[in-house]
Amino acid sequence: MCNDHSFEHDRQEFERLGLITRRQFGVLLGAGVAMMLPSVANAATVTESEVTITTPDGMADCYFVHPVSGTAPGVLIWPDIFGLRPAFRTMGKRLAESGYSVLVVNPFYRTHKAPTAEKGTATPISDVMPLARTLNETTEVTDAKAFIAWLDAQRSVAKNRKIGTQGYCMGGPLAFRTAFAMPERVGAVATFHGGGLVSTQPNSPHLEAAKSKAQFLVAIAANDDARSPNDKTTLKETFEKAHLQAEIEVYEGAAHGWCPPDSSVYNEPKAEKAWTRLLALYGKAL
Repeated sequence: MCNDHSFEHDRQEFERLGLITRRQFGVLLGAGVAMMLPSVANAATVTESEVTITTPDGMADCYFVHPVSGTAPGVLIWPDIFGLRPAFRTMGKRLAESGYSVLVVNPFYRTHKAPTAEKGTATPISDVMPLARTLNETTEVTDAKAFIAWLDAQRSVAKNRKIGTQGYCMGGPLAFRTAFAMPERVGAVATFHGGGLVSTQPNSPHLEAAKSKAQFLVAIAANDDARSPNDKTTLKETFEKAHLQAEIEVYEGAAHGWCPPDSSVYNEPKAEKAWTRLLALYGKAL
């Protein structure tokens, strides 16, 4: 799980060591800021909208983007602890331009509509941690089922193709539990600098994910690996025992939070490597 240490001390230390690429636009924060990402070759023309989805607990505000013609595999994106914001809309749109129908959700809709982090990634972790604590295994599973059901009701989503899900930071466990909740529907799971994937509890996200039928991509930040060096081994052994395909890699030189373009530790070369591996996963599993 994210904390002040992850997002400030580690940033300073990795920058001091010269292990991160700090892009100028990485410090552009807040609502309304357009985040730039490398363009997609042969990008599909897409249409985007703000949508409201009914769940057992209320109305979730989300962002939906998909190619304007035909059908495409659905993808459910769980943001990091700073929630649904311009950077994740940009990331979702880029994925849609690559040929997917993408839903980016506000996981904190029960408490607060997006934006939930007033200053983007510059928001103190202490301000958003209470939002994260409102979630639990039950809410994660019911939300996953509701969001996937909504995707399957959209004409742009291919019903004969599996659905993918991806999570960042605290969204990692939510992506794992999505595969657990919908084992027949979810074909691919990707997590990037996911926090709390492995625990000693019987309902640990990694144990529940192992009950799915999905293929996995687990991209681990170097500093997260330094703090929990056994997690990667546990993940590999668990997925191997379950006979599930899993690509698990520590991204050396990448600090926790390296993928979203509004992060102060955004690392474009490593983020692009993760993007390439994500497309490879979806290309074979969906």
